[in-house]
Amino acid sequence: GQIIPERRFVEAINRQAYQYEMGDFPTEWEAWIRKKRHDPPTIQEILKNENYREEMKQKIKEVSEKDKLLQAQEYKEGLIAEPVHTRVKGHASAPYYGKKEPSQDPTSTASIFQPGSWMPPSSCNSSS
Repeated sequence: GQIIPERRFVEAINRQAYQYEMGDFPTEWEAWIRKKRHDPPTIQEILKNENYREEMKQKIKEVSEKDKLLQAQEYKEGLIAEPVHTRVKGHASAPYYGKKEPSQDPTSTASIFQPGSWMPPSSCNSSS
């Protein structure tokens, strides 16, 4: 008396079995194959769930667009500050990055910090 567990599988119709990837089957069938549910799904259940997912995608898209419009309006009215745009120079793990000449901008790489330096006006502009 050895109990042989039930094996569940799907026969490939238009492709070879190895060509199928995760997401090619409805999630309900994936759940049945992986024994997360006892009974195989019905066509009505699959269609109902697909319609629900499409409705949710549409609602999410609408809410996202409304949020963007509201946020733009709040920026315009000055109710909230716009996000600060940062500029990354170099890479933190690099021992050295960038030009060798002094820069007016401070730089930081790994454990080295180089403060910005004052640069005199170029002598090209002040010709006598």
